[in-house]
Amino acid sequence: MTIPATAAPAESSNRLPRQIPYIIGNEGCERFSFYGMRNILVQFLASSALLAYLPEGERAGMAKEVFHTFVIGVYFFPLLGGWLADRFFGKYRTVLWFSLIYCAGHACLALFENNRNGFYTGLFLIALGSGGIKPLVVSFVGDQFDQTNKHLARKVFDGFYWIINFGSFFASLLMPIFLREYGPAVAFGIPGALMFIATFIFWLGRKQYINVPPAASDPNSFLHVARTALLAPGQGRGGFLVAMGGFALAAGLLLGWALHATVGLSWWPESFGFVISACLALGAVIAFGGIGTSMQLDRARGTHPDAAVDGVRAVLRILIVFALTTPFWSLFDQKASTWVLQGNQMAMPHDAWWWPSWLVRDAAQMQALNPALVMLLIPFNNLVLYPALKRMGFEPTALRRMGAGIAFSGVAWVIAGALQLYIDGGDPVSLAWQILPYALLTFGEVLVSATALEFAYSQAPQAMKGVIMAFWYLASTFGSLWVLLTNAGVRNEYVTSHIGATGLSENAFLMFFFAGFAFVAAAAFALYARRYPMQDNYRHA
Repeated sequence: MTIPATAAPAESSNRLPRQIPYIIGNEGCERFSFYGMRNILVQFLASSALLAYLPEGERAGMAKEVFHTFVIGVYFFPLLGGWLADRFFGKYRTVLWFSLIYCAGHACLALFENNRNGFYTGLFLIALGSGGIKPLVVSFVGDQFDQTNKHLARKVFDGFYWIINFGSFFASLLMPIFLREYGPAVAFGIPGALMFIATFIFWLGRKQYINVPPAASDPNSFLHVARTALLAPGQGRGGFLVAMGGFALAAGLLLGWALHATVGLSWWPESFGFVISACLALGAVIAFGGIGTSMQLDRARGTHPDAAVDGVRAVLRILIVFALTTPFWSLFDQKASTWVLQGNQMAMPHDAWWWPSWLVRDAAQMQALNPALVMLLIPFNNLVLYPALKRMGFEPTALRRMGAGIAFSGVAWVIAGALQLYIDGGDPVSLAWQILPYALLTFGEVLVSATALEFAYSQAPQAMKGVIMAFWYLASTFGSLWVLLTNAGVRNEYVTSHIGATGLSENAFLMFFFAGFAFVAAAAFALYARRYPMQDNYRHA
């Protein structure tokens, strides 16, 4: 059923919309499929024939690089999916079509376990499909509610978040077993089957969905206001020159990569492939374009309503907050790469009476701790921790929670680095010790990720909320970019000699480096938060 965005469906205020179970079922199967393949990817690549062309000592590093390149794609393609849905096809058709691409990607992983081109094509298709639907499914749930039943929406969103972690938990726990016992074709085929089921479930509800049609181009959108501000005549062109400098830098980065790839440009860094170059170019456009727009934003007044101009100002402030969270994501996403590789060096504590040896036999299965702890920590924080802090006179505001979450991730990596020191020293280290850094990192995730969505929603005006969601996903993209840049750096002889002079192994050094990265980011976040002007942009009832 397609209705205008302003129309009200005739749903009973006491009944949940009948189409909601189709969306929830789709999300549960899709999340199992995604985390099922994601959480065994590094483990598979590090020992697969796909990387057999490399010396054995370099395979783990390349597996990490492939993984984080894939993550960059997953969190970049929401820009494409959101744009296609909002401007042309609507959410339902965009989700359905991208889901079919997603299924094709899973099929490639299962069929081409020994073919590098086929397997990497599958990763690209999954990144495209998963990223394409990522910004749409949550908002599609919201479209199913109106003023008559909006009080039921929070229960549905709670269920939505729960099913995400439910799917992630079982995928993280079970898929390493299938990889070990039945091989990669089965281990990657099962997530593919789940994605096909997810798509089928979503299709079954097609006649019951409320489909808000694509919107026409908004003359007061974020990009329109920014363009007006940069191009409007006035005294001084500092903002315009800064923005153009960003575009020139981006063009130079892409040109440098292209010349290196085609004619072998000698001074271009060998490890700066297309993904790193393109992400740096995008970062230059966003950073310098944002600074330039901020410098001249008031010139857009008169051409655009004050509310639209103020909305762009609010988005630019939120972007600084998001930028300061990118180091957190560089630490968080490495739990599926660096921490799995570290766990493979640790001893499985089968002799401990409490260790579930009948189930947990691979280091990759430790990732199941993350969704399990998320489901426990969210109610604990809301019902116990935050009320206790308020009673002690400390208000856990959104920005304070996010800053603390970044710091907790740094503590988690200090502990991971300490474990690596023991491993490097030849001492047998029980895999059970990884429970502590996983718990601290997950606590940081709950403080950062769940809080950031609430924060962004409250700070962005209604017309800018879609833009904010797209930029939030880019925070994860740039988090993985820092990992790729670090991996590129450790291939440099000067860097490796410096690491050797510290007396630490490369793994231990990088763990402490990322911990320090998080602590610096947490300090910068705290300084910015102290002068951030809080807004309240919840819509009126």
